[in-house]
Amino acid sequence: MNYVWVFLKGLAMGAADVVPGVSGGTIAFITGIYARLLTAITQINFQALRIVKNEGVVSAWKYIDGNFLVALGVGILTAIITLARVIHYLLMTHPIFVWSFFFGLIIASCWHIGRTIKQWRGFEVIALCVGAAIAAYISVVSPTEIAATLPVVFIAGSIAICAMILPGISGSFMLLLMGLYGPIMGAIHDANVVLLGTFMGGAVCGLLLFSRLLSALLQRYESVMLSLLTGFMVGSLVKVWPWKETVLTRINSHGVEVPFIETNVLPAFDQMLLIALVLAVAGAAVVLLMERVAVKDTQH
Repeated sequence: MNYVWVFLKGLAMGAADVVPGVSGGTIAFITGIYARLLTAITQINFQALRIVKNEGVVSAWKYIDGNFLVALGVGILTAIITLARVIHYLLMTHPIFVWSFFFGLIIASCWHIGRTIKQWRGFEVIALCVGAAIAAYISVVSPTEIAATLPVVFIAGSIAICAMILPGISGSFMLLLMGLYGPIMGAIHDANVVLLGTFMGGAVCGLLLFSRLLSALLQRYESVMLSLLTGFMVGSLVKVWPWKETVLTRINSHGVEVPFIETNVLPAFDQMLLIALVLAVAGAAVVLLMERVAVKDTQH
């Protein structure tokens, strides 16, 4: 049952990663598996190979927390494969409702992570502001168009996965900025093994390298890093703001006109605003529910 819960948390992470502007790392943090995930990834090293040689595969599998990684990974992949089309459709047809839900979720996540910081000092406040500024800047940068060649896709995979494990910075939004969100989603839809394999190869390389750096920083400068991660989430609210006005459109790979550059606007006071507020509260409630589940898992 423990790994069933891990699988479900993976589903939540994968669903978040599909949405440009929402990070699977945020879900990992509020469900209480962020530290375990980083530790498990960093254990995939030469020491694991030595354990395979000296003690066998079973010991090495336990060393890297293999069951946990597989359960989580299967959940993430299941969500990406099954929910990508649904979430993309909802973003196209009911964007305000989708963004409202995630807006509430991220606000509650900011509160959740912020209150885990034991002491707010000058360094923590500066880190919070820097994180918010970086994420907000990334959120308003104009997207570019890059040809989806295999080397570019490999590099994009390494960048996207680094963003995915950072709360507040969305890997899918980084793909959107590079102009590769459409090609990658299309590759998932068309089961393009070559493109997806290249993307996954880049993701694995980026994950193994970046997770070590992030884990070391969290161990050495926990409060400052948590403040920085909270800032990332605060800044991401610029991207997740539900009410937008399209400044520029583009034609996607399917020949459909879609928004390319958008600007945030104030909402109209109508029935849609009321529904959006309800969904934002629902998003915040999901965080509280995940937090309660995480506490119970820790107690067990």
